[in-house]
Amino acid sequence: MIVDERMVTYLNSLDTGNGPFLDQLEMQAKKDQVPIIRREMQSFLKVLLQMKQPKKILEVGTAVGFSAILMCENTPVETTVTTIEKYEKRIPIAKENFRLSGMERRITLLEGDAMEILSELKGSYDFIFMDAAKGQYIHFFPEVLRLLAPGGVLISDNVLQEGDIIESHFAVERRNRTIYKRMRDYLYELKHNPQLETSIVPIGDGAAVSIRKTAVDGG
Repeated sequence: MIVDERMVTYLNSLDTGNGPFLDQLEMQAKKDQVPIIRREMQSFLKVLLQMKQPKKILEVGTAVGFSAILMCENTPVETTVTTIEKYEKRIPIAKENFRLSGMERRITLLEGDAMEILSELKGSYDFIFMDAAKGQYIHFFPEVLRLLAPGGVLISDNVLQEGDIIESHFAVERRNRTIYKRMRDYLYELKHNPQLETSIVPIGDGAAVSIRKTAVDGG
């Protein structure tokens, strides 16, 4: 727990939810042990979306479609979401949730390996939500940056690894050390890439908010 658990509980107690459909979907996902964005991250994401009002959103990591639907519900009706998922068992569930929510016309689900799909995408997106395997963020980054429009926003979720990110390499369980190193490399890149301005926020399991600069010094 990055932020004191009592504080998180209190802040979440103020939350008014996301409407009957998403609230029920969240309950079902928790019952089925499907990871979806945490309640505090949901609120944060909704505020960022309503500030940015993006027209084209790219999501890396669909799961059962909760966040894709949430993003549609907090953006203009002309906003479209392209989302990528490779876990075959979750794809039909996500598609059905898109249909039931009435958002299937606004959401395009691309099936397969994110690295391959990202390399094939053309054009640009003004909002990208990274919520896939944490150890792959650093590998996805070059393509994600290529696809992020000037002035576009990149949100990377779950970047602080329940606080492990600040521990010594030797204090992290051996099975988690590869992910630990890759995430530290990713956060370093976000903070030092001259094309980005990034803030890392200790909310949920940590979120990095990056904006692609419209002009780069010397560029």
